[in-house]
Amino acid sequence: MNIKPFADGAAELKWVKSSYSTGEGPECVEVAAASGIVHVRDSKDRQGPRLAFAPAEWSAFVTYAADQV
Repeated sequence: MNIKPFADGAAELKWVKSSYSTGEGPECVEVAAASGIVHVRDSKDRQGPRLAFAPAEWSAFVTYAADQV
């Protein structure tokens, strides 16, 4: 996992909001897939920090999270 600002190319990413996020709660997550990396950010703080995961790491997280519901 990588935690740092993504100034270069960040505007070109196609961000997708989680279907579980709502405008009413504090938990709004957006993801954007790029070549070999999955970016994650808070949709309410789009200029704030972003996380970056390798596709296998992201897949493992999503699988784990889905099993917790």
